[in-house]
Amino acid sequence: MKLTDATLRNLTEPGKHFDGGGLYLELTPTGGRYWRMKYRHGGKEKRLAFGVYPAVSLKTARERAADARKVLEAGDDPGLLRKAEKAKAAHEAVNTLEAVARDWLAHQAARWEPVTLERIRASLEADLFKTLGARPLASIKPGEIMAAVKKVEARGAADQAGRVLQRVKAVYRWAVTHERIESNPMLDLVPSEILKPREVQHRAALADRDLPEFLGKLAAYEGDFTTAQALRLLILTATRPGETRGARWAEFDLDAALWKIPPERMKMRVEHRVPLSRQAVEVLRTMQTLSGGRELVFPSPVYPSKPLSENTFNSALARMGYKNEATAHGFRALFSTVANECGWNPDVIERQLAHKEQNEIRAAYHRSTYMQDREKLMQWWADYLDGRKAGNVVKMPQRAA
Repeated sequence: MKLTDATLRNLTEPGKHFDGGGLYLELTPTGGRYWRMKYRHGGKEKRLAFGVYPAVSLKTARERAADARKVLEAGDDPGLLRKAEKAKAAHEAVNTLEAVARDWLAHQAARWEPVTLERIRASLEADLFKTLGARPLASIKPGEIMAAVKKVEARGAADQAGRVLQRVKAVYRWAVTHERIESNPMLDLVPSEILKPREVQHRAALADRDLPEFLGKLAAYEGDFTTAQALRLLILTATRPGETRGARWAEFDLDAALWKIPPERMKMRVEHRVPLSRQAVEVLRTMQTLSGGRELVFPSPVYPSKPLSENTFNSALARMGYKNEATAHGFRALFSTVANECGWNPDVIERQLAHKEQNEIRAAYHRSTYMQDREKLMQWWADYLDGRKAGNVVKMPQRAA
């Protein structure tokens, strides 16, 4: 006989009271009323629990039993399916975007400078965690990431928007590798299809004609001595500002006049060997008397265990009167322009700038054959700068490596 709500309310006899199709209400001696369903799968008798009456009504219990029978008809075990769903829910609960992203950051910590790590963490916290951080990684749709990225773009931070998207995709790739999510739904998110096209803005750079005045001001700079020396090395080596600021003494062999920047500190994640001119070695010998006992060549004057801050160089340039007229990164462009105009081999110049070579065979060739040429190039560049500082306006004779 089918159960009714009236029957259920008046039940007093402990035991199993069946409704049909395996569904029954179990009344315990202590008065508990539990919905159960008996079924067979794989030759074994099993049962499912649907909750407590009256919180789970007769109608709801029948609906759940009907759903379970559909699973059985499809050849699956509803009990195992429910366990899998619970396990999935538990997995997703601990694998939120924020939780996984923070684990990704921890994994990357050894590869990045502390200042880089902190900058990326702050970006994720501001642009993603506040809105999507608590969501399971697997539940977030590409459209939601697109909306978050476009919100960053809308506030006028187009570069930042592109970096946020890049980091989200990196988090998802890492999550797949470490089995935190089954597949990567963000694979097809392409910056050019999401963000508005924009004009490339080149970093402000001095021209060759500005060098005599600038080098004179740098020599007379009355600001922090370490900053001035770091800026000199930056210009003499044509390295990136971050590579110079984070320079470690362990990377240098001054007797061999060589600077080996490890992969983890390079933009392209490939070791970069920088030949040092006599003038560059002189800068480093001077710094040895000040920071030779420390890890960093150019420690922060405020926090000696940390490198010079990201804005140090540009602040010094502004103090010298070059605000909005020159940036630290712009000296690489100046070096490239002058060296090219003076006839140096473009491949040698590109290798010195540690620009990525798309052709792997050419890249290997460049690494193995251009070191002597680069040694000559960098000594020529240092001598050229000395000449310009003295007011020599005539370019040195062309020398093609």
